[in-house]
Formats: sequence, structure tokens, C-alpha cells
Amino acid sequence: MRLRNIAIIAHVDHGKTTLIDVLLRQSGAFRDNERVAERAMDSNDLERERGITILAKVTSLVWNDTRINIVDTPGHADFGGEVERILSMVDGAILLVDAAEGPMPQTKFVLQKALRRGLKPIVAINKIDRPDERHVEVLNEVFDLFAALDATEEQLDFPVLYGSAKQGWMATDPSGPKDSLAPLFDLVLSRVPEPAVEEGEFRMLATTIESNPYLGRILTGRIASGTARANMAIKALARDGSLVEQGRISKVLAFRGLERQPIEEGVAGDIVAIAGLAEATVADTLAAPEVTTPIEAQPIDPPTLAMTFRVNDGPLAGTEGDKVQSRVIRERLMREAEGNVALRIEETAEADAFVVAGRGELQLAILIETMRREGFELCVARPKVLFKTSESGQRLEPIEEVTIDVDEEHSGVVVQKLSERRADLLEMRPSGGGRVRLVFHAPTRGLIGYQSELLSDTRGTAVFNRVFHDYAPYRGDIQGRRNGVLISNADGEAVAYALWNLEDRGPMLIDPGVKVYRGMIIGEHSRGNDLEVNVLKGKQLTNIRSAGKDEAVRLTTPIRQSLEASLAYIRDDELVEITPQSIRLRKALLDPNDRKRAERAGAA
Repeated sequence: MRLRNIAIIAHVDHGKTTLIDVLLRQSGAFRDNERVAERAMDSNDLERERGITILAKVTSLVWNDTRINIVDTPGHADFGGEVERILSMVDGAILLVDAAEGPMPQTKFVLQKALRRGLKPIVAINKIDRPDERHVEVLNEVFDLFAALDATEEQLDFPVLYGSAKQGWMATDPSGPKDSLAPLFDLVLSRVPEPAVEEGEFRMLATTIESNPYLGRILTGRIASGTARANMAIKALARDGSLVEQGRISKVLAFRGLERQPIEEGVAGDIVAIAGLAEATVADTLAAPEVTTPIEAQPIDPPTLAMTFRVNDGPLAGTEGDKVQSRVIRERLMREAEGNVALRIEETAEADAFVVAGRGELQLAILIETMRREGFELCVARPKVLFKTSESGQRLEPIEEVTIDVDEEHSGVVVQKLSERRADLLEMRPSGGGRVRLVFHAPTRGLIGYQSELLSDTRGTAVFNRVFHDYAPYRGDIQGRRNGVLISNADGEAVAYALWNLEDRGPMLIDPGVKVYRGMIIGEHSRGNDLEVNVLKGKQLTNIRSAGKDEAVRLTTPIRQSLEASLAYIRDDELVEITPQSIRLRKALLDPNDRKRAERAGAA
């Protein structure tokens, strides 16, 4: 059967996963009476809850006697490590762009990777049914983007389709016909080349990895040459050509719709999953025993942020989670680093602390969220930016390109806040409907914790996107959180009466009845210093009644902070304690005398 391998690339929420749903349905991959979940490719709970793709996944369908392998790629730059590896498996790409929003930063990020690999994308302008669609301007913006990314003449001559993935149609004209996605299928068959096949013995570059309780480690990739059969002897070579391990293929699995099915033989050009090896990982070459040269793998962009993960040493440790030991946390982090090449794990001088470096706050927050759902308890320090030193000895820091779509009335406060955070305004232009698009170059340090502030400044109307740009000279100090915090001075359960009396001091972060301990942060102080308070103090009861004695306790709703907001909120001397049931903020040193000593030592 003839083969085509394509990736669908787009910004977050432009409709990749929805498009794949409809492609599978219209190609007959599902039975008529088969129940299929919406966004079927988003397989884990976090992807469904957040509506984003985190892990790249492969599916396959048949159209006009041609098997098309489709890879769904993440749209978020924090998961760029997935995208970079995936593009080595495909020969073509469908670039999906929202007809109202146009190309966004992540579109640019992924498209740049695709153009560098020499792929010739098919542009599909999606969501043409939106009332605020502006397909003519969007097409011009896409062309400008291709030109800005140094696309070749052939790449600039891209075919364009318009349509709505949700309604299940694509056509060469924005007005239709609105019957099916057949024009897209036909374009894929005519424009995407068949996979290039090399001569020689079996070789395959592993691009994704997962663990299966029955089959062990499963490595997915595209076979570059030769064939793969069950029980065949193979070896794994690292990027430098050194031997990782030798073994046998226990199973060759191919993608059929949403399922993976065992096949007799995987042929060159096809995307398959291979089980049987115990140590080989992503970017290794699986090959026949006589092969000596590995397949060249794309270098992965370096991490820009690091966090310290440490064992939970608070008074409530071990009461909510069952995985609390440093050994168990270390094993879990090492397992994550095997499959996620964009992560880097380093052990520290302390036995119970590990430094985890990644692409951005979201990537690290997703890892923490996954771990807490698995029953882990841990404490995490504030994210720190990874600096570089230039050859001349100059200190360099990561700079991100930030795009903010905001109502015109709020643009002033956005520009002011970001300039305080050492950002440079590059572009300011209207984006239709009374909104303005602002483009900045901002240091990663200044963006930690900015998103929640932006949403409150713009009444929740701003759309914020960021993508790594480059390293640039250090831009000077940036002021952090201005307010201090309210700290509990005793262990017990918070009392509503005490919280009510403390409301003048600042907004609370906890509800009454919540377990607290000495050194735990229970609220935000209205001033710049930290303040120790008693949240266990109940009302003094007497048997004398008088008017005005019994004021009703009406509490203001506390601030509910998500995991990402908590990580951005804390200072360097504070930690976020994460358990399967709770997210608590605390001081790193729980004893106030230890904190004073550390403060004096720091000042000295």
C-alpha cells in the first residue's frame, strides 16, 4: 500500500485535534455505531481538562488505497521538544491557522522547525464560520510569516484551503462547497511526497517513548531502511554511535485508527512502534546488528527555567500522599527525563533535593500535576531562570517573544507593566473588533507570575502567548512581589472568627477549618513585610448577652490559587507544598528564629 506521513501543526486551540477527529470519521476509520470521545487524540486526563495537546500522538487512516499516518503535535512552545523530534518522522505538514486570530507565536515556532527540515506545508485556514473571520488578512499574514522565516520559492508556493473542522468541510473557496474534507485528502496525496527509503539493513530513529505494563518500553519512529519483524535481533546506538544495548524485537505495532495493532512486518517508510528493548530511549537509533552508523537526530533547544523539587518535610507530610521518600521521587523524575528530552534532572548536594530544568512554567507545572495525581507529595521552590555566559564573559539571559491581544482601553496598563519588567515593545497594531495586538521581547525572569496580573489588569479579556526567542545580555534587576505574607504561628485548624478579625490585614488564601502549621502562609499582607498571626484564636464566650455582641462572621471568599499561580507567587525563601489533595504555600524555614538568622546571614 502507498504511504504518506504528515504532521498537523498549529497554535494552541486552533483546531488540530478536532480536525483529526473528523478526518478519522470521514475516512471510515470508525464503525458507524462506534462511540468515540470528542477530541479522541487527547488521551490523558490533563489534556482533556485543559484542552491542549501535551504529548505528540500518531494515528493512521486509509484514503483511496493510500495509508496516511498523521501526527498530532503540541501547539504550546513549552512542549517544543516533542515537536522537534516528531518532524523527523514526516514528509509533509498541514499548517492550521485560525481565520480570526491569524498566525500566533507558537505557529511561528513550529513552522520555523518545519521549514528548516525542508517540508512544504499545506495551509488550511480553519474556523471560517466565525463571525469575526478575516481570511484575506490572515492569508497575507501567513505569507509574510513564511517570508520572514526565509522560506524557499517552493515553500512560498503553498496551496490554501478554507473551511471549518468542526463542521467537517474544507474547500479551495471560502464559500464552499461545504460537504467534506475530500479536498484536503486529495491535496495531501498530490502534494506530500512518498516517504524516502534508504537502501540497506533495518534502521529506525526513536522519536517517542512510552511504558506499557505488558510489553515494557515501546519506542515509536519511522523506519528509514529495511524491515522490522518480531523476534528479529537488533541493537540500539546512541547519537555518538556508541552501543546502548542489544536485544530482540518482541512485537511490531502499527497504528490503525486510534488503535495500535501487532503486524507481521514493518516496512521502510512506515511509522511503527517497537517493543522489546529495556534501555534504548528517544534520539537513539534502533538498527540491525551489522549497522554501525546512527541516524542523525535534531538537537533539542536548551531548557530555560529550573525548579528545585524536594521532599515534603512539613508537619503534615505523609498524611495525604503515599509516595513521599526521596528515592521514589528520584526514580519518577529519572523516568520522566527518559521520555522527555527537553527536561534535564540534576542531583544536588542535599540528598533529598533535585533540580529539574525545562522549557517553561507550564511544562514543569504539568509534570508536578501529573505526579500529584499519582500520589506523590513534594515541595517545590520558585522557578529560576538559567543564565549563560558569552565567550567575552558577558552574562546572558533567555528572552521570549510575547504577543498579547487586548482591548484598546487596557493597552496602556499592559505596556506600562511589561516595561517595568524590562520588556521592549516591538509592535502595536489593531487586530480588529476594537482590539490591539502588542508584541514584546521580554526576559523570561520578568514573565514569571505575570499572567495572573495581566488577567486582573485587563478584566480577563487579554490573550497571552509567549515563545522562546534568544539569549541576550542581562537586563538588570526586576522588582518581584511587593506585598509580604501572613504566616501562621501555631499548628491546628483555622478558625472562622480569627480569619474574620485578620481580614483588615490583607486577603486570605485559606478557608476556615483548614489544617495549618507554624510557618505556613495563610494570606497576603497589605504591606511589604511578613507578619506572623494567630489563626486558631476562637471567640471568648461569656454567659452575658448584650446587643451588638453577636456580630455575624461573614468571611470574604479566599483567593484560590492554581498550581501555576502558586509557583509564580512565592518568593525565593518560600515553597509550594504539593500533595494529592492540597496545594499549600509555606516558608522554606518553618521556625521564625531560623528565618531571622538566615535573614541576618543574607544581609551580612
